[in-house]
Amino acid sequence: MESYDLLVIGGGINGAGIARDAAGRGLKVLLCEKDDLAAHTSSASTKLIHGGLRYLEYYEFSLVRKALQEREGLLDAAPHIMWPLRFVMPHDAEQRPAWLIRCGLFLYDHLARRRRLPGSERIRFERHPAGSPLKSRYHQGFVYSDGWVNDARLVVLNAMDAAERGASIRTRTACVAAQRDGDGWLCTLHGEHGQQQVRARALVNAGGPWVQQLLGGVIHAPARKAIRLVKGSHIIVKKLFDHDFAYIFQNPDKRIIFAIPYEQDFTLIGTTDVEYHDDAAKVAIDRDEIAYLCAMSNRYFERQIGPADVVATYSGVRPLLDDEHDNASGVTRDYALELDSDGAPLLSVFGGKITTYRKLAEQAVDQLAPLLGNTRPSWTAGQHLPGGDLPGGDFDTFVRSLQQAKPWLPPALATRLARAYGSRVYPLLGTAANLAALGAEIQPGLYEAELRYLVDKEWATCADDVLWRRSKLRLHLPAGAEDAVERWLAAYLSSQPAASVRETQPHQG
Repeated sequence: MESYDLLVIGGGINGAGIARDAAGRGLKVLLCEKDDLAAHTSSASTKLIHGGLRYLEYYEFSLVRKALQEREGLLDAAPHIMWPLRFVMPHDAEQRPAWLIRCGLFLYDHLARRRRLPGSERIRFERHPAGSPLKSRYHQGFVYSDGWVNDARLVVLNAMDAAERGASIRTRTACVAAQRDGDGWLCTLHGEHGQQQVRARALVNAGGPWVQQLLGGVIHAPARKAIRLVKGSHIIVKKLFDHDFAYIFQNPDKRIIFAIPYEQDFTLIGTTDVEYHDDAAKVAIDRDEIAYLCAMSNRYFERQIGPADVVATYSGVRPLLDDEHDNASGVTRDYALELDSDGAPLLSVFGGKITTYRKLAEQAVDQLAPLLGNTRPSWTAGQHLPGGDLPGGDFDTFVRSLQQAKPWLPPALATRLARAYGSRVYPLLGTAANLAALGAEIQPGLYEAELRYLVDKEWATCADDVLWRRSKLRLHLPAGAEDAVERWLAAYLSSQPAASVRETQPHQG
C-alpha cells in the first residue's frame, strides 16, 4: 500500500496550490481529482488577478488588501499567462457618485504597494480610445489597474510544479472513502483502472463546491463552517472594440459586470451572481442570464447585442464562505481554513478566490507541516511557475527571441505557443527544425507535438482538456474539431503504458 505525508482531494486552484507548496517543503504529496484539473470553478472565472474593487463597498478591506498584495507577485510568477490590464469605468450619474468612485480608487491604489502597475486616473472619453465604442451619453470615466490570468493554465502550472517537486498527480481519480486509522488516514481512491487504497498522515479537503459533501459523505467529519453556492455565468461575443482596455460597468441593480478583450477576436462579458442549489457538475447558463448580460452590455456600448450574437458561454459554481449575507453579490470572497487535529490532521478549505490562492496554500501548509514534523519555511513567494522564467519578465522580448531561434514558426503560432507555455515552449518543440517535424496538423495550428506534450506533461486526456481548458482553440477552430482531436488522443493514449497516463510526474524542461 502506498503511503504519503499528505493527500489533497481536489484539483482546482486551491488544491493544486497546496500540493505545490507542500511538495516544495519536502512532503510526500498525492493529489487526486475526480475529473480534470480545473474542470469546474477554477476554469470558469472572469480570469482576473484583482483586489476586487467592488468589495470595498462591503467593507472587505482586509480581503482587498490581501489580494492586492498578491497581485503583482502573481503577475511576476508567470508573465506568459498573466499580465497587467487597465480597466475603464464609465461614470454613470444615475449610479455611484463620482466622489465615491474617486475615494474607492484612492483606497485601491494605496491599500498595498504597487511596483509597476500605474495608479488610477480620471479620463474624458472624447480624448481617450476607450470612448469610441461607448454610447455618446458617457463623457467621462476612470481608469485603474488590475491583471489578467489564464485561470485553467494557472492550475495546471501549479500541478506541474508540484509534480516536478515530487508530488503524484492523479486526475480522473476520486476519493470515495477516508477514515482515520491509527495516526493516519486510510483512503480509497477510484479511477478508471479500479480502486486502490492509500495511506496518508494528513488529509486536505479542497473540494471546492463539494467540500461539505466530502466532509459528510466521504470523510464523515463535522464542519463548523459552511459554503453558499453562487453561479457565475459569462458570454462570449465577437469583439465589440479594437483596443486593449477592459471595461467595468455599474448597473442599476448595483452589480458590476466586466467586458474584456478575449482571445484576440472576442469580448468576454460577465459575470452573474445567482444562488445555486443543484448539482455543481451540471451548472449551465440560462436564458435570463444571457438576457441580463446582453442588456448590461447594451446599456453602455453603442453596438447592441442579443442572444443570437453569443458564440459561446460558460458557467461555474463559486463555493463562497457563508457569511449569511442576504445578497449573493455581497457574500464574502474571503476564505477560511478549518483544521481538525483531533487525531490524524484534516484541513478543509472554505471559499477563496484565484488571486489569493498562493497565500491560502501557504497558510494551509504552515498549519499542517509542523504536525507532520516538517519545519521547512514557506517558499512560494517570488518563485516562478513552470514556463514563467522569461528574461526580465518581458513577454514581447521573449516572443521575438523565439521567432529568431525558430524562424520557421509562423508568427501567430509562435505567439500562441509562447503565451501558453512560456519558456517550456522549447521542450515542446524539441529538436524540430521545421513545421513538418512537429508531426501532423490535426487542426489548423494544432500539431501532434503539442498534443503529445499536453498528454505527457499536462494530464490532458480528451478534447475538452485540450481545446477548452489548456487552450481556447475551440473558439477559433471549425465545427468538428473536437472529433478529430478525440480520435488522435484515443489512438495516442492507447499506445501508452497505462500507469504513465494518469500519474505523470513532469520533469524539468
